[in-house]
Amino acid sequence: MTEHVDPVADPETRTVRICADRCPTCIFRPGNLMHLEPGRLAKLTARAIANEGHIVCHDTLGTGAGSICAGYAAHPQGAERSLALRLVRAGALRATFTSPDAAPTAEAT
Repeated sequence: MTEHVDPVADPETRTVRICADRCPTCIFRPGNLMHLEPGRLAKLTARAIANEGHIVCHDTLGTGAGSICAGYAAHPQGAERSLALRLVRAGALRATFTSPDAAPTAEAT
């Protein structure tokens, strides 16, 4: 079964949206604030790393303008393996830092 995920990149502007900060209920905050099943975060992270992908911030899901989760972007292996984040570091794409409850906050080149 294929799951739909909002894209985090805008091909017209060649930007990748990344949350500037972890949202209040970020899955990477201590305490399992989203009540994930035991091991679910580890599985999500391992799958994203294996696929050179990323985790979309749950607060941006369904908006049509998903953003890479700030917690995942800060994860050592996640940041290293994510194709989108590598393309930003290489300068092929620009980062647009967003807040889940607001428009993009800043751009980085």
